[in-house]
Amino acid sequence: MVLELLSPERVIFSGEIEAVTLPGTSGDMTVMPGHAPLVALLQAGLVVATDVQGHGHRAFVGGGFAEVTGTGVTVFAERALPAEELTRERLEQEILLLETIRDAARSEDTRRERDLSISRLRQVQATLAI
Repeated sequence: MVLELLSPERVIFSGEIEAVTLPGTSGDMTVMPGHAPLVALLQAGLVVATDVQGHGHRAFVGGGFAEVTGTGVTVFAERALPAEELTRERLEQEILLLETIRDAARSEDTRRERDLSISRLRQVQATLAI
């Protein structure tokens, strides 16, 4: 199946994959060929794909949504970077943005969602050791 990971600025990844894990708002989800069609909201976190040669590809997304069809996945990210471009400073900026949105939110649901995203980004920092 084909994965296209798009940000407003550029195409982050486009290619044939065997599987992709997405940071959904209800938890991480893995999509493989033949997956049922769906549209899912994404939290801040990592998209992790395995290409047909067995190589892994990672990218940071700062929210967005994914469209899954029987033959592919298209990720429309609000913000995105390939993992090799992700720095501690960039993650800290993203966490600060999420904290600002959380603190200004009137909805308890929005505050909980932002807290979850902040927690995920702290895990990304630990995982990538940056």
